[in-house]
Amino acid sequence: MQTDVNAAPRKRLWIKLAVVIVAVAIGAFATLSFSHKSPAPDVSFTNLQGEKVSLKSLRGKVVMVNFWATSCTTCVGEMPKMIETYNKYKAQGLDFVAVAMSYDPPNYVVNFAQTRSLPFQVALDTNDKLAQSFGDVKLTPTTFVIDKKGNIIKRYVGEPAFAELHQLLDKALAA
Repeated sequence: MQTDVNAAPRKRLWIKLAVVIVAVAIGAFATLSFSHKSPAPDVSFTNLQGEKVSLKSLRGKVVMVNFWATSCTTCVGEMPKMIETYNKYKAQGLDFVAVAMSYDPPNYVVNFAQTRSLPFQVALDTNDKLAQSFGDVKLTPTTFVIDKKGNIIKRYVGEPAFAELHQLLDKALAA
């Protein structure tokens, strides 16, 4: 009876090859899933001054769209950092729209924007269409970062890690 001396090394080779193929497939899947950009919805905001601004008109800029409410403690708590972020990057081409949720009383929003001297555009979503257009936003704060070509590159639910957000903005603004 003759045994194949090369069977064990061949079997190990096939196992190693299978492991490499699986690892490459997982890596490719992860890269494609995390780098997928979805187009931002084609919406228009009416800011507190009554001016209508379309998201399309902001192409060529990096845009942050922040859904928030005056009754949301996390939203109110993050707002000073949002102001700092906007002020840090606006000269480099960042635009920012703070969208008040439909349940937020307009007079509360106007008062908040005025007393905090919000330096960016504030819009009311009185009929809930903006929140629905962005994937039916229900949780606040929810912030979208949109690249210069109009693609959503990041969605933050809750307060963003601002160091990470700033790295993302640096990269998006340099592109």
